[in-house]
Amino acid sequence: MKAPISLPTSTVGRNAVVAIAVVAAGAAVYWLRDILTPLAMAIFLLIAIDGVKRFIEERTPVPSEFAAATALIVVILGFFASIAIIANGALNFFDEASGVTTRIGPRLDQIIEDISRLFGVDTAPTASELIAQLDIRSYLAVFARQAQGVVTGAVFVMIYLAFLLASQAGFKRKLVGMFPDRTARGEALEVFQRVRGGVEGYLWVQTVTGALICACAWGLMRAVGLQNAEFWTFVIFIVGFIPVLGGAVAGLVPPLFALVQFETYWQAAVLLAGLQIILFISGNVIQPRMQGENQNIDPVVVLLSLALWGKLWGVVGMFLSTPLAVMAMAILAEFKGSRWMAILLSGDGEPYADEEEAKTPPGAASTRRRARPAEPSRRP
Repeated sequence: MKAPISLPTSTVGRNAVVAIAVVAAGAAVYWLRDILTPLAMAIFLLIAIDGVKRFIEERTPVPSEFAAATALIVVILGFFASIAIIANGALNFFDEASGVTTRIGPRLDQIIEDISRLFGVDTAPTASELIAQLDIRSYLAVFARQAQGVVTGAVFVMIYLAFLLASQAGFKRKLVGMFPDRTARGEALEVFQRVRGGVEGYLWVQTVTGALICACAWGLMRAVGLQNAEFWTFVIFIVGFIPVLGGAVAGLVPPLFALVQFETYWQAAVLLAGLQIILFISGNVIQPRMQGENQNIDPVVVLLSLALWGKLWGVVGMFLSTPLAVMAMAILAEFKGSRWMAILLSGDGEPYADEEEAKTPPGAASTRRRARPAEPSRRP
C-alpha cells in the first residue's frame, strides 16, 4: 500500500484555520443578510454609477461634475423603474381586464385533459382539484413578505448608497493612510481596478446581450400575439443578470403563459423553440465573443456561486453571484497563499492579466498576456 502523503504541521494547522474561518464567515454572512444584502447592492450600484460616469466623460465633452450627476440619476431611476415596471406589469397581467383570471381555470382543465389523453388516462383531475391540494394561503403569505422585503430593501439600498457616495471624497486619504508605501499603494489600486473592471465588464456584456435577446424575443412574442409582450421583454432582460436560472425563466415562462392565453398549442411551441434558439445563439456565439477575458470564471464556479449566494442572500444573492465570484478571484490572485484558490476559480487556470489587458474595453479583441502575482513588499 502506498504510504500517505505527509504534510508539515504548520500547513495542516493553517488549512484548518482557513477552513474554520470560511465556515465562520459564511455563517456571519447568512445571519447578517438583512444588513449586508442592501449594502452589497449599494456597492454594486456605486460601481455601475462610476462606470457610467467614466463612459460619459470619455465619449462626451461634459464636465466631470455633470457626468457624475447624470450617471447617478440614470442608475437610480433605472433601479426604481425596474421595480415599478415589474410590479405594475404583474398586477396588470392578472387584472380582470386582461381576461387571464377568468380564462386560466378552464384553459388549465383543457390542458390537463389533453395531456391525460396522450397517456391514456380516461378520468383526469381538474385544475381546481389539483389547486385544492396546495396550501395557496401560505404561498400568498410568502409572496407578500417578499414584496414587502423588496420595498424595504430598496429604501435601505438608497440610504447605503447615499453614505457611500458621501464617503468617496475621503477614499484617497484613507488609501494613503492604509498604504504609506507607494509600491503597496499601487498594488492595492491595481487590485481595486481589476475588481472594478471585472464587474463593469460583466455589466457591459449582460446589458448588451440582454438588449439583443430582448429585441429578438419581443419581435417573436408580438408575431404570435402574446399579451403584455413588453412586460415579458423587460422580465427577460432583468432575469438575464441571473446566470443559468435567468435563461431557464426567459425560455420557459412566456411559452407557459401562451398555453393559457391561446386555445391552440402552436403559439406556445413557436415561442418555446424560438426563445431557445435565441438563447442558444446568444449564450454560445455572441456572449463568449464579447466576454473575452473580462470574465475568466469557470462555469462550474458560476453555478456553485449562484447556488451559494442564492442560499445565503436569496434573489439579491443570485443577481450578485457572478460579480462576487469575479471580485473573489481578483483578490485571491494577489496573494501567494490564496492564489491557488484563484486558479481554481478561473476558467483557464491563469487568473492574472497584465495592465494592458485590464485597460482593454469590454467586448474588444485583445491579446492575453499574464503577469506574475505581486510580490509582497519587503520594506518596513
